[in-house]
Amino acid sequence: MNKNVRVFNFSIRRILCADLSISDNARLRLLYYGLALSFCTLFVLTADIFYQQHPILSYTTGALFLTSAILFKWLTYRPRWILISHVILVVGTPVNLIDTYIAIQDVDIVTIEVIIMILLFSFYMLGQKVGLIYSLINIIPVVLLSVLKYNNSYIINLRPEKVDDTTKIISTFACFILIAFIHSHFYNAFIKSIKELRETSEKQSSLSAEFEEAMEKAQKSSEAKSEFLSTMSHEIRTPLNAVIGMSNLLMAGNPRPDQRENLEVLKFSAGNLLSIVNDVLDFNKIESGKLVFENTKFNMVELMHNICGGLMMTAQTKGILFKLDVDSSLSRKVLFGDPTRMTQIIFNLVSNAIKFTANGNITVKAACIEDRHNLVTVNFSVKDTGIGIEQNRLNIIFEPFIQESTSTTRQYGGTGLGLAIVKRLLELQGLKIKVDSQPGIGSEFSFNMEFPVSTETFEPASINHPQHVIENSESLSTVRMLIAEDNPVNVMLMKKLLSKWNITPSIAENGERAVELVQYGNFDIILMDLQMPVMNGFDAAREIRKMPNPQKSAIPIIALTASALFDIREQVQESGMDDYVSKPFKPNELFEKIQNLVSKSSTAPKFNLVDSPVVPQ
Repeated sequence: MNKNVRVFNFSIRRILCADLSISDNARLRLLYYGLALSFCTLFVLTADIFYQQHPILSYTTGALFLTSAILFKWLTYRPRWILISHVILVVGTPVNLIDTYIAIQDVDIVTIEVIIMILLFSFYMLGQKVGLIYSLINIIPVVLLSVLKYNNSYIINLRPEKVDDTTKIISTFACFILIAFIHSHFYNAFIKSIKELRETSEKQSSLSAEFEEAMEKAQKSSEAKSEFLSTMSHEIRTPLNAVIGMSNLLMAGNPRPDQRENLEVLKFSAGNLLSIVNDVLDFNKIESGKLVFENTKFNMVELMHNICGGLMMTAQTKGILFKLDVDSSLSRKVLFGDPTRMTQIIFNLVSNAIKFTANGNITVKAACIEDRHNLVTVNFSVKDTGIGIEQNRLNIIFEPFIQESTSTTRQYGGTGLGLAIVKRLLELQGLKIKVDSQPGIGSEFSFNMEFPVSTETFEPASINHPQHVIENSESLSTVRMLIAEDNPVNVMLMKKLLSKWNITPSIAENGERAVELVQYGNFDIILMDLQMPVMNGFDAAREIRKMPNPQKSAIPIIALTASALFDIREQVQESGMDDYVSKPFKPNELFEKIQNLVSKSSTAPKFNLVDSPVVPQ
């Protein structure tokens, strides 16, 4: 409603409002025109009854006349139609009963018309419940008076006032006009509401169709984005695989000190580029809702040392004191959780602390704050003495691609995804991260996480020398390996790497050639690139698994992929491959998987090739 209406306003246009519904605007019009008509009618009736010298009817009619005038002015100044409707009914009901019981002392046609008008008015203006109450308040006394009059039981010491036919005609005519006006007015509002409802329904249908179309476009856009990221990941990771792999090979060849320094810079830069690519892909995976948390066994102390080992060296290079404090009560416990995502969270927090700390110290803590035998709650905190964060920027730093300020981005670099990934990973597990920071003093990030506890105990001696597995490369010297790879740089890299393990592989430049070589040759294991010309790795693996010779169809296959598709693990399994390694891969990881699959294959039942069915050539 318009609140800027002046005191001397008498126009209905200024009190109507587009924000109100059709029915509410109809109620305002009904009050406006109804009060105006009542004012004119009551003015004539008051004068007529006063002329006939009927004091009670004159007072009641005059009271109604003044009330209608006051309410009309109130409506045109402050259109509070609900309150005004109550006032009309509260005043009209006793006046009607006084006229019926005292003045006229009978139920005539005017009384019945007034009751009908009150009934319609109360229902239309105030709703079913309130309308029913006002209707009963008016109907029951009138019915009771009719019964008393019928039994000649109603006796009062006042002489009834009899009005002439002119007064009755005016009253009857006014009542009929008001009743007809109420009906016609709300019927018109009802028709308008039906039309508006139909138009709204049509608009809703149109919006629903547009929404479905937009959702379909968004779905296609999301799929296109995922495909694009997968393709870009493959195109970026493939050369990165060569850069990092060659760096590792050159560093393993006892280079001169100056060469080693150059190789360290090369490897560090490639690692940074890989980290940026991984951040973008991981964030996309999280935002798409396709991230699934694992539930595997791990030891917290071992995990924290593995995460912080390399970061500690980076901090020391910058001259920063790095302290790792893991609760000793966790040293022998085996926990269930997702160590990969835990690594991602802690790594991002500690990397940020190192990046934004020029001098001072960094403290990483993992404290057991609650131990219920089968469930432990661990508080993780990363505290630094870095540049700190303004209080009004604390929420912004967790938004993707946003850092504390533009100068921060220019000075320290980065994508601004690290903290966004941390926050999303914790939120997906129902957790929140707490930040305490002061500019120029430092920051502390902390969160609590619960872990189920295994009945097993952790033996630290079993992980003393995990890196020495490659030294025992003689165990792979007799392995017959097929590599399906179309990229010549990656082929060269694989040959150089495998030569250190005394393996001379056969090479297939595409999936079709790989299937052909398996048909005519004997191999112990296959390293299968997934994206190749002619026939991709998935189809090649399926063709190999369909081979009638059980020894050939059961050859272990490891997928080598630079793809970032969310369901790559499922696709690898569905195509019949045994495992996969992401490029750029770690030599240790590849060696272990080759060794495990070859050893499993060697212990499996062997079939005599002479007795096996002949393969069609």
